[in-house]
Amino acid sequence: MQTVGIFVDVQNVYYTTRQAYQKRFDYNYFWQTALSDRSLYQANAYAIDRGDPQQRSFQNILRAIGFNVKTKPYIQRADGSAKGDWDVGITIDVMESLQHIDVLVLVSGDGDFELLVEKAKSYGKKVEVYGVPSLTADSLIHAATTFIPIEQDLLLNK
Repeated sequence: MQTVGIFVDVQNVYYTTRQAYQKRFDYNYFWQTALSDRSLYQANAYAIDRGDPQQRSFQNILRAIGFNVKTKPYIQRADGSAKGDWDVGITIDVMESLQHIDVLVLVSGDGDFELLVEKAKSYGKKVEVYGVPSLTADSLIHAATTFIPIEQDLLLNK
């Protein structure tokens, strides 16, 4: 049985599914699909925390599904720009998990993860990338062992 590590870039999947489909990602269906006939090593969901009660409720739903939810504060800079991504944190966690997993499941369309995917493959790992096709970097799609498009079956109907 293959061992899987799941790493979800929550902000990326939220904004890309909203932009492309005006819908939300179905984390329950994804969980069933990604773990089908495999054992879980770890599943992390990386989110930005703005202190919003609805957002915290969503994070609790992710925990109930089985995700370890990692949050960091949203930072609004004095110039009006914002900071709040998990690229480095996701990368560190993936690298630390590689000796324990057979399959890396990454949910993100961010092309910055191309190097991470290539590195994981150099360790002999299979890499499945889930992303919205029109909003996922071509370099990430091509780097993945398998690209799984986030389309209707992975979206909530409401």
